[in-house]
Parts: sequence; structure tokens; C-alpha cells
Amino acid sequence: MSALVWIAAGSLTAWLWLLLGQGFFWRTDVRLPPRGEPDDWPSVCVVVPARDEAAVLPHSLPSLLAQDYPGRAGVFLVDDGSTDGTGALARELARRHGGLPLTVSSPGEPPPGWTGKLWAVRHGIGLARARTPEYLLLTDADIAHTPDSLRELVAAARTGGFDLVSQMARLRAESLWERLVVPAFVYFFAQLYPFRRVAVPGSRTAAAAGGCVLLRADAAERARIPEAVRHAVIDDVALARAVKASGGRIWLGLAERVDSVRPYPRLGDLWRMVSRSAYAQLRHNPLLLAGTVLGLLLVYVVPPAALVAGLAAGTPAAAVCGGAAWLVMTGTYLPMLRHYGQPPWLAVSLPFTAVLYLLMTVDSAVRHYRGRGAAWKGRTYARPDTAALDET
Repeated sequence: MSALVWIAAGSLTAWLWLLLGQGFFWRTDVRLPPRGEPDDWPSVCVVVPARDEAAVLPHSLPSLLAQDYPGRAGVFLVDDGSTDGTGALARELARRHGGLPLTVSSPGEPPPGWTGKLWAVRHGIGLARARTPEYLLLTDADIAHTPDSLRELVAAARTGGFDLVSQMARLRAESLWERLVVPAFVYFFAQLYPFRRVAVPGSRTAAAAGGCVLLRADAAERARIPEAVRHAVIDDVALARAVKASGGRIWLGLAERVDSVRPYPRLGDLWRMVSRSAYAQLRHNPLLLAGTVLGLLLVYVVPPAALVAGLAAGTPAAAVCGGAAWLVMTGTYLPMLRHYGQPPWLAVSLPFTAVLYLLMTVDSAVRHYRGRGAAWKGRTYARPDTAALDET
């Protein structure tokens, strides 16, 4: 057998394992678990970190204020050093729309060691704890909720006995680049963190989607949230790991009532979103980076390449293995495309999108070694040390 046949066969084997042995990551039926209305509705404080979010706030904040929740609830928006009038706009939206009470506050600049939005989250949780809520809803400023979103989240947490319930918000997929990249982003995330395994007690798989996290207040204290993850670039996954490691039960699935209103019309917008945290996902380890590059090539690039090369070279075994691997790849991607309302033919573009993600990951590593660190909303953070990463 030629090297081409062996490589194509290896790719097909990898896809058969992903199809059957990776928690059925490709299925999109992991939605809020069965739930019933609790006898009493617990109090909830909604914490919204916001930095320069005036463009999206009119499309998201009114949906939070309009929550149809039977219990006591309030919204704490933390204006994290905005320069575009985010805080003033939030107050105006609350005055105009009414609904849940809104508190707008600012934490000042974060001290060393705090990344991303976590300093703002800490400030918001501190304000919320004065009201002794049973639950905290951590949601981003670009996330819009249907009126029953909070009610359904709390019902799911209470019925299932979960300390953390998180939903992967449906991201916008309207521009050409959003259609190519966004469904694949969620597909790759589910491949790394199969949703079905997240909820299994004792499983090492732990993840959350930072745009929508309902968290029991006592579980947050037990897991030392957010102090325990203050240095994490991928803060949602680190948060879920801390809660699960402290004995909490967690759940993650796809959202039906939660949508991101933030547009990513250009490739550069999506590139920055992915490259900001891609190398952190690999723990800034060059060996993991090399393995990831080789893995992406084997799994996503080899199938179409082997099909074409096998046909051109008259090597049917390579063509059959490559074609079969590409077929499995395409089939596993179709459910995510349906979830995002995209045409099925986009499934054949997944190898191209995977190459884009490969380049984004390499770019993330290059930025890291050039000393730029991770960037978020105009802030750049120095390289975290390995010990800090291991804690998450």
C-alpha cells in the first residue's frame, strides 16, 4: 500500500472514531433538559459585563429587562471603562422600556492578573450578593433573551439539580463569512467539549458558553468564582471546570431562546474572535500546537485531497477512503448547518473553513510569542504563566 492510501485510511479511521466515539458531538438535540415549574421561584441577579457595547445594547438589554420571571430578579450592568456612553445608554433604555430594575455601576481599571471581562464580572457579583440571590445569570451584553428565557433556565436548574446551566447562544450567521465560519465554530467547540459528556458526573469534560450561564450563588462561592479563574482567557470553560471540580453539577447545550446580536461581517472580525483564545486553548504549548496542525490536516484536509489525488493517480483505495471520510465529515456537519438555517451545500466547504481555523490558531501562537498576549476590547494581556493555566 502506498503512503497516500495509508494516510487516507488514517483519516477515515479518525472520522469513524469521531462519528461514534466522541460523545455524538455532531448531534444538535442537546437542548434544555426536561423541567417543571418549582413550587417557589428563587431570586436571581443578572450580571452583564459591558465594555463599549453601545452598538448592540439597544438590541439586547431590553430583552433582559422584559423577562417574564415570577420571582424576584434584577439586572446589574457593569460599565467596564467604556468610552462610547454604554452606561448612560443602559440607563436610558431602562427608563424607556421599564421592566426589571437595572443597576449600572463601574469597577474601575482591573488590577494585574485579571483578564477579559472577569474583573467586571467580579464587581457585578459583589453587588448582586448584597441581595442574597439564589442564582446568578452571567450573560454578555450582546446576548438577547426571549421573555421566558430566565424562567426556563431556572426551571431546568431546579428540576435537574444543576449548579450551572449554560446555553450556547445562537450566533449571527448572515454575512458570507459568518455563514462559513460561525456554524463551524460551534461544531468545533462541540467536538472539543461534547455536550452530552459535560453533564455526566465524574466526566473530565467541563465547559460552558460565556454568553449565558445560570449559576447557583452558593456553588459560585464554593468554587471561588470568579477569583479562581481571574487569569483565564477562555473564562467560560475555566468557570465550568472550577464548578465541576468543586463538586457541582453542570449542564451545557444549544440555545433555543438565546441569540447573539453582535455582527461579524468581515473575516477579520471573526479572525480576531478566534485567534484571541485559540493558543490559550492549547495551553500555550508548542507541542500541542504542532499536534493540532497535523490533526486538522489529517482530519479535514486529507479527505478531499486523497479523493482528488487518488482519482488522478489511479489509486482507487485512496480515493475510496478519502471520499468516505469526506462523506462522514459532511454528514456530521449537516445538523449544525440546519440548526443555523444554512443551506446543506455549505457542508462541503468544511475543509476550507478548517484551514482558516488552522491559520487562526497559528496566528494566535505567533501573537503570543511576539509578546502581544491576548487582546479583549482594546486591552492586551501579557502571557500567563503555566501554573496559572494549570489551575483552570
